[in-house]
Amino acid sequence: MNFIDAIILGIVQGLTEFLPISSSAHLQIVQNLLGLGSSTITKPELTAFIATIQLGTELAVLVYFWRDIARIGKAWLVSIGHSFSKSKPEKMSRDASLGWLIIVGSLPVVIIGLAFKDIIENQLRNLWVIAFTLIVFGVVLGVSDAVSKKTKSIESLTPKHGILFGLGQALAVIPGVSRSGGTISVGLLLGYTRAAAARYSFLLAIPAVLASGLYEFAKTYKDLSQAMLLDTAVATAVSFVVGLAVIAGLLRYLNKGSFVPFVIWRLVVGFFVLAMLIFAGWQA
Repeated sequence: MNFIDAIILGIVQGLTEFLPISSSAHLQIVQNLLGLGSSTITKPELTAFIATIQLGTELAVLVYFWRDIARIGKAWLVSIGHSFSKSKPEKMSRDASLGWLIIVGSLPVVIIGLAFKDIIENQLRNLWVIAFTLIVFGVVLGVSDAVSKKTKSIESLTPKHGILFGLGQALAVIPGVSRSGGTISVGLLLGYTRAAAARYSFLLAIPAVLASGLYEFAKTYKDLSQAMLLDTAVATAVSFVVGLAVIAGLLRYLNKGSFVPFVIWRLVVGFFVLAMLIFAGWQA
């Protein structure tokens, strides 16, 4: 891997982490396009590099939603204090409820991720799987966007809907599905507006993304060679800047725009990968 390869992967990570097109799928596809095989970089080094640059996008979501996180976190802590208080219980605030809903919605991905960890890391990290999931869940996103009533705001969230959003997020353990794509599709089918579904998708992703990202980084960072440290640091900074811009741009766009461009992109990339596997001799 050279400096340019590292920058490209940082840009791809920042662009795709929050769009409903799957960052894991695009990183693996771009690795193939760049020819990053065992002859150019070892698998442990590449795994450590990817785990590190993901910290950039995780920091981006924390920075963008910092006020929301602080407000929700404070209200959630107050609600816990009230639950132990002997005085007459007060009605839970909307922010406190949202805090509990984020926790409830995070449970499915934790349970499924731990239960199927070996299958996910071995059998499912496959370009055939990625190609088909890009196509199939691209269609799911398109249909969800077309049939959704788009009338509910984030204030309409219920515990039942929180769990359903969480199940949508849990689908992202399959490479190519997309964390935001899964949760947004569920939100649209439940009747939420595009912006509300995307916003809750980002908030819901924070605990799971931080936990998994920090775990992977702690497990792999020692595999980064001295020669890769500067490239990795720059790529991480790039993923942060690009990711921050993507979050802001996507939420603005969804106030009026549809998910059609992302559906088309998923289909084009999915069929491209199939063609490369069948005709160009790509290794799955």
